[in-house]
Amino acid sequence: MGHQDSYYKNNDAYAEFLSGWDPAFYGKYVDTLKPDQPGGRALDVGCGVGQVVHQLAEAGIEAHGVDVSEPNIQKAREHSEQCQRYDGKKLPFEDGHFDSVGALNVLEHVDEPEGFIADLARVVKPGGKLVISSPNFFRALGIRDYHYRMRGVGSKWRNFRRLMAKRSQMKRDPVNVRFDRMKPLIREPFQPDDDAIVCTNMLEMMFFLERNGCRIERNECTDRYVFKPLDIALNLTFTKYAMFNSFIVARKK
Repeated sequence: MGHQDSYYKNNDAYAEFLSGWDPAFYGKYVDTLKPDQPGGRALDVGCGVGQVVHQLAEAGIEAHGVDVSEPNIQKAREHSEQCQRYDGKKLPFEDGHFDSVGALNVLEHVDEPEGFIADLARVVKPGGKLVISSPNFFRALGIRDYHYRMRGVGSKWRNFRRLMAKRSQMKRDPVNVRFDRMKPLIREPFQPDDDAIVCTNMLEMMFFLERNGCRIERNECTDRYVFKPLDIALNLTFTKYAMFNSFIVARKK
């Protein structure tokens, strides 16, 4: 049994945890996930308890959501009947079914992240949009870091070296590039991303999107709205690959 089934499938506590999230947290993701044309169809993968689907539906979008957790879906269906449980392996939709597909803070929790990105790309129409956002576990810059992979000067130096090694591998041996894995943390009380098992980062997320026939349109280290001049400054140089999060918008060719 994989991490997705063993940890999330019947986890009522996790559903309660997600229910307490501030809806404003999803603002940038929701606005970016909206299809380009009115009447478009959008999918939120790893929809949790349905906050994003609800906001999209209120904006007049045909919004769908899937999640591996039965308690999550029970709560999500209070917002929308277009939410359903799936197996976490293959999305229950035909190829090219959606105008836009997104996954917010999901990739770091899945058993097969490379296949997960490929399946997201599969269900998007040519010309459609993909939005993927996850923490940067190779963070080499920053303070007040919440995860052991990011915390401390030693970890940041190791992260920087690993990021450079990944960059080199993408050029010399792209066929063998894989996300690094890590063990989840077990502690009380539960903290965000204690359950993460994939070392997500901007470079590899972009790499696998491009491998699956997508063109990168935006890559930012900020996953929510911040003061505009600050946002521009944070994303102006290559340092964005070593900070905060990985918020990526791509277009299927």
